[in-house]
Amino acid sequence: MNATPTATLNERIIEEFRANNGKVGGMFDGVPLVLITTAGRKTGRPRTTPVVHLRDGDRHLVFGSNAGSSEHPQWYHNIVANPQVTLEIGTADGVRTLATRAVVLEGEERDHWYERQCALEPGFRAYQEKTTRTIPVITLYPLDLSADPARNRVVGEQLIRHHEDLRAELRDVRARIDDLLAGGPQAAEPDRPADLAAQLRRHCLTFCYGLQMHHTRENGAFSAFEEEFPHLVPVIERLRAEHQVMEQALTELETLLGDESADDLEHLRDELDRVVAGLEEHFAAEEASLLPAVGVTPPHRAGR
Repeated sequence: MNATPTATLNERIIEEFRANNGKVGGMFDGVPLVLITTAGRKTGRPRTTPVVHLRDGDRHLVFGSNAGSSEHPQWYHNIVANPQVTLEIGTADGVRTLATRAVVLEGEERDHWYERQCALEPGFRAYQEKTTRTIPVITLYPLDLSADPARNRVVGEQLIRHHEDLRAELRDVRARIDDLLAGGPQAAEPDRPADLAAQLRRHCLTFCYGLQMHHTRENGAFSAFEEEFPHLVPVIERLRAEHQVMEQALTELETLLGDESADDLEHLRDELDRVVAGLEEHFAAEEASLLPAVGVTPPHRAGR
């Protein structure tokens, strides 16, 4: 495993999982792990966690054991707040990313599947014995574009709404920066300039997290598009590559935004502009390529 020395245990597991087709050694050798990425319920930040899973046909079950802790894991609270979960699972051809919808099981169904997991791995029985809470069982249903054309159109319409939300957030952040640099109304507020810069950093982070989460979910949805519409594979490969480039730029911007001394608004504006350069073209390419496949007409935009 080639994880960095300062990485946390989860980070090291994630690195090894992705580098070795979903296989992890050491104490997790042979353990059926998957990675799930949820949106932080307070920040919207993507949170990736390795979890044990149990496969049941096309669906995947995961368990909020938290090693028998008295509290549910944070990823469970994130799922309750937003059931869109991105799943990464190892295959012979590499790690496959899936868009899934989470459902928390209740009653007899929950008990059945938790008992099934305990029979396979007795440690889960010990986890339940350590805590008075009922350990949650969550089913993850992968996106399937072969079953329901009406559902497919909903997926396409959601893509448009997500793009519009991100466009609006970007316009808002950019306008706030321009207003302060021009000495507009916000600049006349009694707050210290450093306070205003801190507020802008938070707004920028909100946008960055939203864009990262959007790309994470899209990467999962791409697998469903490739399976149902093989002719889109070359286009999707290019879109994935664009996501990787943008993800690196977002990581660099996030580092800058986390620096409390980074109060140079012009530099912040320039870095933001660098990150989002080509974003509109990327959105337009996604809409033009993916929407017709699910029966949705791409929206007409000025300049297109």
